[in-house]
Amino acid sequence: MSNICRSPYCEYVFKDIVSKDEVLSAEIEWTKSSAVFNKSFVINGKARLALMREGFDEAAISAHEPTFKWGKGRKYFKECDIIIGMTRSNKLFLPYFCRKKFRLLSELALGEYVPIPDPVLIKDQDKYYAAMDVIKSYLTAYAQKLKEDILRKKS
Repeated sequence: MSNICRSPYCEYVFKDIVSKDEVLSAEIEWTKSSAVFNKSFVINGKARLALMREGFDEAAISAHEPTFKWGKGRKYFKECDIIIGMTRSNKLFLPYFCRKKFRLLSELALGEYVPIPDPVLIKDQDKYYAAMDVIKSYLTAYAQKLKEDILRKKS
């Protein structure tokens, strides 16, 4: 929604998962987070700490270039194959022309809908980490399913 917590975390973590896998890295061209509601330019401080906990350095995190559904970011919505959201309501804020590309992370990972709450209001850093760990587990499961699909199509 605002590209300050879940979205950049997903972008960094999923890129890392993909880069470490030969099959996925050969098939996935790019991963980019984008705001559809708010124009924030800074990753949330707790999200920044969560990314550092994942092994990303401060310089890499600070290099995050936010995109938005307006302006230059609009091309990402047009060019992408899939748009992944955290809750059903995310779809309502997408440009109409790309809503058919929208999927939910929990459904891609688990095969069922589980809303992924926005952790922005979580004050305790350990609870914030726990929320992000759930997101990482979904990203890992989704990456595994993608890899299986790619291998199945190649055989």
